[in-house]
Amino acid sequence: MNRSRPENLLHERRAIRTLTLPSLIRLITEIDDNGPISHQKGSLQGAFGDLTPGQLRHAIDTARDLGLVHADEQAPDRYRLTASGEDLAEVYDTVARWARARHFPDTTADFVTRVQHTLQLTSRGPQAGVSSLEPSAPHQVVTEFLQAHPRVLNRAGIGSSHEEALGAGRAA
Repeated sequence: MNRSRPENLLHERRAIRTLTLPSLIRLITEIDDNGPISHQKGSLQGAFGDLTPGQLRHAIDTARDLGLVHADEQAPDRYRLTASGEDLAEVYDTVARWARARHFPDTTADFVTRVQHTLQLTSRGPQAGVSSLEPSAPHQVVTEFLQAHPRVLNRAGIGSSHEEALGAGRAA
């Protein structure tokens, strides 16, 4: 698969836009931080009580489609991260640490907002934004993730506007 540079850049930007969905960031980091989500009644909505059922369903569907979350209706652990989901959780953590160290986008930003803004900055390229922010480190980890997980690069952006239609907003 040999894509032209502009087409590849478009795919990267779509992938990054998808990876900045607040509900997806929440889902991946919740499972990474607290382990798989079980079948126990109310465990899913309990973990994400501030998300609407539509936002949560969209996050799960997107994560499954991108191969980030494995869902098994019969297993005790209903939702758990795949290897690529674990790698994405590490990207989110790395990006958030980078942003927190630089007070980006501001000193009071929460985890999701830091990840969103930093990933959006990386979608503009490694030299984008204010030069003092040194955006090459987040850009590098995102690029490495997308290269290691071509499914995310190729499938991202499909239906991502649905999240906006659900009124996702920023959720911490």
